This record gives sequence, structure tokens and C-alpha cells, in this order.
Amino acid sequence: MSRRIEIELTSQIADGSWTWRAAGARQPKGVVEASLVPEGEKAGSVLRADVEIGLEGIEVLALSSVKPARSPEKVEGRIEVVGTPRRAPDVSVMLAPGSAKRNRRRDEEDGDDRKDRKGGRRGESSGGGGGSGGDRSAGGPPRGGSRAPGGSSGPRRPGSRRPGEAAEGRGARGERPVAPTSTAHRNAMLATLRPEQIPVAEQLLRGGIPAVRQAIEAQNAAAKVAGKPPASSDALMAMAEELHPGVKLADWKDRASVAQTAGKEYRLRELRAVVAASRTVILDEEGRTMAKALQESLDGRVTALRDEWLARITNAINEGRVLQALEAVMRPPEPGTRCPADLAVKLAAAAGAAMTAELPPEEWMHLLDVVVQSPVRRTVKPAGIPNDEVAKQAARHAAGMVPALAKLLGLRIPPPPPRRVVSERRLSPAGG
Repeated sequence: MSRRIEIELTSQIADGSWTWRAAGARQPKGVVEASLVPEGEKAGSVLRADVEIGLEGIEVLALSSVKPARSPEKVEGRIEVVGTPRRAPDVSVMLAPGSAKRNRRRDEEDGDDRKDRKGGRRGESSGGGGGSGGDRSAGGPPRGGSRAPGGSSGPRRPGSRRPGEAAEGRGARGERPVAPTSTAHRNAMLATLRPEQIPVAEQLLRGGIPAVRQAIEAQNAAAKVAGKPPASSDALMAMAEELHPGVKLADWKDRASVAQTAGKEYRLRELRAVVAASRTVILDEEGRTMAKALQESLDGRVTALRDEWLARITNAINEGRVLQALEAVMRPPEPGTRCPADLAVKLAAAAGAAMTAELPPEEWMHLLDVVVQSPVRRTVKPAGIPNDEVAKQAARHAAGMVPALAKLLGLRIPPPPPRRVVSERRLSPAGG
């Protein structure tokens, strides 16, 4: 597939060809024929090149001059602005609510406002004539009066809060929102156990059977240092094996209850993980009811996403936006979701009709790139190829994935790719 880069001509060889390097590079990267170089170019000229990168190196297919940027002084008919120009700030910064920097800036602004009000009161008292220093100005607080804690003067308005004070139901400044969790089923399960079973169940909740095994090893190591007899590993492991199904079920029920409570606000990936985990535990009647409800919720959300995806593709085809339709079909809501056959046929026909010979070469090649990456590439039949050498070269390279291009170029149509057969290799009992 061809690419477009900028190259710099470095020197001319005796046979007329030129050596070149990528713009900004140190060493020359190749040689280009003199017939491709535009007239009037010299060493040091920067050109736009269509190149093809292969195993043997970089081959220049076409060269064109880079359009120089127009200077404002050379533009005719421009309007001269009289006066000092104002420059807007290059970066606009918006601080998140509750951030320390925003609260600090608000404190500084409040302090400036208090200073301004204080200065204004001083001016009024000094210029009022006959007013004593202990009198208070109109609208200002009494001198020597008490102030509210935290530096703010006067009573607070309903719903307002001082800087650094956490709002009701919100954590302190700098804290991140915590994902909802539930421990109701785990606590209920622990309440039914005997006292000697609770430590084993807690280890199972932390990390399953491996966590119990590690805890036993650590306890025996500490007992050996203290000169005490080790614990019975077999008895503790047997207890862990007995408690493991109930602990695992209680842990899953807590996750499932959170998913049910959150509803559509629960992330789809986490919901899929909870539904998949239901197949790894031994469910009771309550657990089967919860698993069925979660499966129905997952199916409904996936179906809604799939319908929205198909509607987006259909609307793009009907409105003539073939490029958007091809880009949408490459991003299904689920990895295994496939486009229906009738819609795929309609999309391939629309893409082939859009790839005409009258289309500009750059737009045609961009559409070809998207077609090559789409799942309907082998059924797309382009109407034509632009009369451009770069476009024809791109069509030759893509003929293996879009077979209809080979017919337009007069080439042999390549066979379809072979099917991938996954074979299992069995080892003999003696090895191999």
C-alpha cells in the first residue's frame, strides 16, 4: 500500500537521477529517477512523494511540489485593522468542581473582594464628615462584630459551603468515587459458621484455596520459630474444600445483587463477567433466579446495541454515506457479531458504485483502504479506477483482497484464501 511523505533532494548523479532523504533526516534513503522530479527543482528542495515500502526498500512512485504557505503580506484585497490587536489566551483552563486549585483560586478571589469592600468602607467613613470611627457604614458589617468560623463574614446562605468542606453525600476533597459493593450475603454466610470455620472462610474470600494454603504455611513457619507444634494441614484443607462452594456462592451473590441494583448504570463488561461467573458456582434457588434475571438483562442490552449498530449502517447506506457505513461495519458491538447477509450485499453494492473512475484519486484510495479493512471486501465490485498511476498501483496491491480489481486491471483473479483448519496434535504415551 502506498504512502505519502515529504522528501528532500540531496544531490544529482551523473546519469541524471537524484538522491533523496526523508525531510529532516541525516542520511540519504534512496534514488529517484530524473523523469519523476518536477522541472526547476534543485538540491535541497522538499517535495511531496508517493512511496511504496517493501522488503527491498522504499520506491518513489510520484513526486509533486509542496505548495508554499501564503504570507499575509502577499494577500491582495486584505482589510487592514487599525488599532492595537487583542490576543486571546492560547489555552482555556476549566478546573473541575471540588479541586484544590479551584478552591484555592476562589479563596483568593473572596479575599480580594473582602479587601475591596473593606477599602470602600474606609473611604466612606473618612469622607462622610462627622462620622465617628466606631460607626459602621451602610450595608457593611459592624466593626468588632463576630465573624463566622472559617474566615467568611456573616451567615451562610442555604445550600452554600465553605472552601474545603465536603458536600453532603460526597467524600472529602481528592477522594475518588468508590464502586458500589455489597457484603450482605457474605456476612450472612459467615454468621452460620462455627468459630473455627470463620478464619478459613475469610481466607477463602480473600483468594480461594491458594490463600488458605499460603496462610497454613505462614502459620506453621511462625509456630516453628516459636517452638510450637504445627497445625494440621490436612484437616484445615479438608475444611476449606467443604466450605469453598458456599463461600464462592455468597461472594457471587454479592456481585450479582450489585449488578441488579445498578441496572443499566452497571458496566456491560462487568455484567458479562458476573453472568459468566454464574456458570462456575453451584447455585441454589435464589442464585438461579438472580442468574436468570442477569442473563435476560445482558441479552437485552446486547440486542439493543446490535439493533443500534445495524440501524446506523442502514441509515448511512440510505443517505449515501458509504464511507461511514464501512467504518461502522468494522466496529460491531460484540467481537462475534456479524453483519446480516442482505445488509452486507447492499453495503458491498453501494461501496462498488461509489468507487468510480471519476472520483478524485485521493478519495478513491481512501475509500479503497476502508474497503480492504471491511468484512465485505471480497464482494465489493468497484465501478472503475481513476486514470492515475498511484491509484492503479494501489489497486494492484489490493487485488488479492478485492478480487474485482484484478478484472478491471486485466489480471488473473486470485483464488480465495484457504480455510484455517485447527488440528490437535496428540502426543504418544512415550512422549514426542
